Amino acid sequence: MSRRVSPLRRLAFVATLVSALLAPSAAHAQRVHVLAVSGLSGEPAYKLLFESSLATLVDSARARWHVSDSSLFVLTEDPATPRLHATGRSTKEEIGKAFVALSRRVSPGDIVFVFLIGHGSGEGADSRVSLPGPDATAADFSTWLAGFARETVVLVNAASGSGDFIAALAGPKRVIVTATRTALERNETQFATPFVRGLTSGEADADKDGKVSVLEAFAYAKKEVARVYDTDNRMLTEHASLSDSALARSVSFGEQRGQTAPLNPRAAALVAARSELEAKVAALRGKKDSMPPAAYEAELERLLVQVAEKSQAIRALGSGGAQ
Repeated sequence: MSRRVSPLRRLAFVATLVSALLAPSAAHAQRVHVLAVSGLSGEPAYKLLFESSLATLVDSARARWHVSDSSLFVLTEDPATPRLHATGRSTKEEIGKAFVALSRRVSPGDIVFVFLIGHGSGEGADSRVSLPGPDATAADFSTWLAGFARETVVLVNAASGSGDFIAALAGPKRVIVTATRTALERNETQFATPFVRGLTSGEADADKDGKVSVLEAFAYAKKEVARVYDTDNRMLTEHASLSDSALARSVSFGEQRGQTAPLNPRAAALVAARSELEAKVAALRGKKDSMPPAAYEAELERLLVQVAEKSQAIRALGSGGAQ
């Protein structure tokens, strides 16, 4: 005599089967791909600042986000800078090539993270990041990003005058972050350092869930930028902006997929020391106008060399100091 299966048990079985069929397989696990670009600096102090932010970001991409070398493109004004292990010079042509290479690496559902730092100018779709040779405009990036419709794209333009990139690039499955609200905010920006620090450390983890979303890093950076200006008693001349806060809240790197091992005590101390030094850099930048140029550049270089040394020590521990 056959046994009848109750409707509830049948529904439970069907739900389990559907979940198994819809769950992503290990072979198609979500991956992170990174393109980090440092534009023309114009002077040594800016070059050091740009490279410092890029170094911190690249260290985390390799050690914490587990970005493979084939999915990590680092383009700088001076590719010979040792600590960055740059893959090429930050020309418009090389950026285009990097996007083409990434398009061959990505799978639907992956995250493509693009980080731009430098000086900006222009307006609307003609807004641009200053590069060696021809500049890259917002219209150029719109063309390059068109090939990533099935991936989640996070593009951060930390350059001055970057605000119009949002209107030019915002769209489905995209988070666009800019250091300024409009193209008219053309003064040196403070945004990059605290944003990178927030995204690559636990300092921006507002809800204490063990991971940092793009939205949390953005909110943390805005707060830090305002604090720097307030401490120096200056009027705030940059207003960071973000498109699609709902998506930005859901995108985070590394830890949400259980890929990040805990730091050993030595590495944790180095990370904390690096964060403290980066905070000192931010405070120093707020005092730039009140210091003799030579003194400012000397102190900035001293601090950034220490930041680089801490990054090198963290890297030397292997995998970011994971146990």
